[in-house]
Amino acid sequence: MAFFLPDREKRPKWMKVLINIFAGTCAGINVTLVGHPFDTLKVRLQTQPSDHKVYSGLKDCFYKTLKWEGPRGLYSGIQSPLLGQMFFRAVLFTAYGEAKWFFSREGKKRMDVIEYFYAGGIAWGFSTLAECPIDVFKTQLQIQIIKSKTIKDFIPEYRGFFDCVFKITKLSGIKGAYQGFTPHLMRNIPAGAVHLGTFEFVRLYYAEKLKCKVNELPIKFNMIAGSLGGLLYWILFFPIDVIKSSMQADNPIKENRKFHSTLDCAKKLYKENGIPRFYRGLSPCLLRATPANAILLYTNSYLSENL
Repeated sequence: MAFFLPDREKRPKWMKVLINIFAGTCAGINVTLVGHPFDTLKVRLQTQPSDHKVYSGLKDCFYKTLKWEGPRGLYSGIQSPLLGQMFFRAVLFTAYGEAKWFFSREGKKRMDVIEYFYAGGIAWGFSTLAECPIDVFKTQLQIQIIKSKTIKDFIPEYRGFFDCVFKITKLSGIKGAYQGFTPHLMRNIPAGAVHLGTFEFVRLYYAEKLKCKVNELPIKFNMIAGSLGGLLYWILFFPIDVIKSSMQADNPIKENRKFHSTLDCAKKLYKENGIPRFYRGLSPCLLRATPANAILLYTNSYLSENL
C-alpha cells in the first residue's frame, strides 16, 4: 500500500502527521456508520424524563424509533457525527501519534506499556475540544422525538444539523457548543487512557505470544483488542457519560437549564432513581462498543502502521 511513499524511517514529520490525519478520518467514517444507531438509542434512553418515560427499555426504544421515524430515525443527527467524527478522530489519532512520539523520542526500542495509557489519556483529553460540539448538536437533534412525545403541541426546534448549529451558537455563542464540557473532559481523560492503553496492551500480548510484529497481527487479534478497549471504556465510565449526555440535552439557554453544574446534575439524577439512573442506556452502549471499537481501532492502526 505504501509503495509510493518513502521508507518509514526517512519520512519527514509532516508526512507522518498527514498519515495519522488520514487514518483517523477513515476510522471516524467507519465507526459512525456502524455505531450511530446504537448511539441514538443510548442517548434517548439516557435523557428521557424519569417521570414521563417514552421508552420502557432498549427493545421498546428500538421498535418505537422504527414505528415513529422509520429506519432513518436510527440515524437521527448523523450529519453531526459523520462530519464531526471525521474531524474528531483525525484530531484524536493525530494527538495520539504525537503523544506516542513524545514518550518514545529518547531512542527507546518500544514504549513501556503504561506509556500507552498515558498517551491515550492525553490524546482523548485534547480531542475533547473537537468532540464536545459534535455531541452537543447530535444530542439536541436525537432528543427531539422525546420532546414531541412528552410536550403537548411541541414544534421541532431544529430542521437539521446546520440549523441546530446556527440556532445554538446564535443563542449562546461558542459556549453553546461546549455545553457539558466539564463532565465530557472528566470522562475522556481516564476513559481514553483505558481505551487506547488496553488496545495496545492486548496487541502487544498477542504479538509476543505469536512471535510476530504488532503490525503483522491477524485481523481477529486487532478486533479483539479494539473490542476490549471499547468495552472497558464504557463499563468503567458510563455513569459520567450519563451526566454528560443529560447536560448536553439540557436547554441551550443557560437561564432555562435544569442542571447548573456537573455536581448539580449528578445530585438531581441520583434523586430520580438512585444508582440505577446512572446506568440507563447501558445496553445499546455495550452492544455498540464491540463492533464499533473493533472497526475504529483496527482501521486507524492498519492505515497508520501500513501506509
